[in-house]
Amino acid sequence: MSYTVLARKYRSQNFDDIVGQDPIAQTLKNAIQSDRVAHAYLFSGTRGIGKTTMARVLAKALNCLNADAPTIEPCCKCESCLAVNAGEDIDVIEIDGASNNGVEEVRKLRENAIYRPARARFKIYVIDEVHMLSNSAFNALLKILEEPPEHVKFIFATTEPNKVIATIQSRCQRFDFNNISPANIAKQLKFVLKKEKIKFQEDLLLPLAKMANGSMRDALSLLDRLISIGTVPLTPQLLEQFLGCTNSEKIYNLIEKIGDSDAAQTLAVVEELINTGQSEPQIVDSLVDCMRDLMVTKSAGRDTELLILTDEQRKRLGQLTEKFDIAALIYNITTLEKLRWTIKNSDAPRALLEASLLRFALSQHFLNVDTLLAQMQSGQSAPLKKNKIVNNTPAVSPNTTKTEEKTDVQSEAAQFGDMQAIKDNWKSILKVISSKFGNGTSALLNSAAPARLENNILTLSFPASARPAMQMCESTGRAEQIQTILNENYETNVKVQFEVEVGSQPKTEILDANTKTASQKKNQIVNDPAVRKVLLGLEATIIDIEQNK
Repeated sequence: MSYTVLARKYRSQNFDDIVGQDPIAQTLKNAIQSDRVAHAYLFSGTRGIGKTTMARVLAKALNCLNADAPTIEPCCKCESCLAVNAGEDIDVIEIDGASNNGVEEVRKLRENAIYRPARARFKIYVIDEVHMLSNSAFNALLKILEEPPEHVKFIFATTEPNKVIATIQSRCQRFDFNNISPANIAKQLKFVLKKEKIKFQEDLLLPLAKMANGSMRDALSLLDRLISIGTVPLTPQLLEQFLGCTNSEKIYNLIEKIGDSDAAQTLAVVEELINTGQSEPQIVDSLVDCMRDLMVTKSAGRDTELLILTDEQRKRLGQLTEKFDIAALIYNITTLEKLRWTIKNSDAPRALLEASLLRFALSQHFLNVDTLLAQMQSGQSAPLKKNKIVNNTPAVSPNTTKTEEKTDVQSEAAQFGDMQAIKDNWKSILKVISSKFGNGTSALLNSAAPARLENNILTLSFPASARPAMQMCESTGRAEQIQTILNENYETNVKVQFEVEVGSQPKTEILDANTKTASQKKNQIVNDPAVRKVLLGLEATIIDIEQNK
């Protein structure tokens, strides 16, 4: 007896068996129970998610011979149900729209539709890939689709509903099928493996489910390939070796090297991935997925339901998040997404991939223009802050221990109780903030000064020219960081807020009236080739121009 592939062997037989399409199944069941079944349906969605299966289940429900009327629980044993399952029922006609897309085929359909079914209640036409019909064929369908005989039902399935003309869609009830979640696919795969009595490791299921990209049929086909290898038990390593699945631990290792700013090891891991058969686009796709998981973990915690990961993977991501901040992850994801399309059309995809990853590992933290302006206004150059969160500890002389340093810093400002004490020790406070959160935070605060302390609320004042720095502090949680430092190191309990210094005015351009107007000088600066090159490289815009005295 010939072998039946898993995708056919475990095809759903009733509404309750269909995985991941519960709302649609429930709607159709309610329509049958209330005797409100439409004469035409349009099922749309990507491949392998249950459109044709749903059409067959609906056909069995309408024509089951062991029921006196349409039923939501077809018997799957009568002649009609068995013939529908095999695609051979004389009253349920399945038509491939790709190979029967001409107007002549549709005219024959219309001629045959007027005859009543041979043994069932309805004559049901299931047209798969209906978007492949020609415009003439669509137009030939319009009349019978609008006023069909009472014994005729139409079920159309398509992966591209945008190609189905509007006049056809308006005559159908449309259902959009969702991609099946990896969790549901993994659950079904586990059921199939147990039914087949095949040993497997639990860690196999989620990576295999993700490879299917939301398609149950693809997942079962991949599982068939895996079983054909003949190795028991089935393990995640087989996915990498035989199905080309990227090893998640190697991707985590690559991201770890990027976070550690280790250029040599970053290139070494890329080499290892390519040697195991991974293409450059596959590596980029895996990095995007992992960076996304890191971003979600950083934002919502590693126990969030937004992540479909094993416990071991959640733990690993929790460790990696310490090496990155949200800004770096967002930049990396958007850059990799652009890189994906570039390397697919490049003759040197590996060089592009390696250059981009080295940029992540070695470049400065990708600060926005507001932060860069704040640093320039404070007289500091942009710090070499990597795309991880760096705890920059101040240099300690050989004769000074860390404990002594902390004691010296705290002794200067411990237990301050009035505004004057805060002002006197503001530089020491900034020093502690820098040691805890890095130079970026202290650079933003260099232009600020303590203004007042009222009701345990410390107000820090920024000049109007440093308004971008204040806005950056407000939007990135700097106030909470300062509160933490003050409360932990100086035995106080204050809250921090920011304001623009009253009466402060931003600097304006200082121009020589005898030479050029302000507008002319601004245009000359903006159009300078070197300035334009810098703006293009940073993806920045000019918000202010000042002339140094």
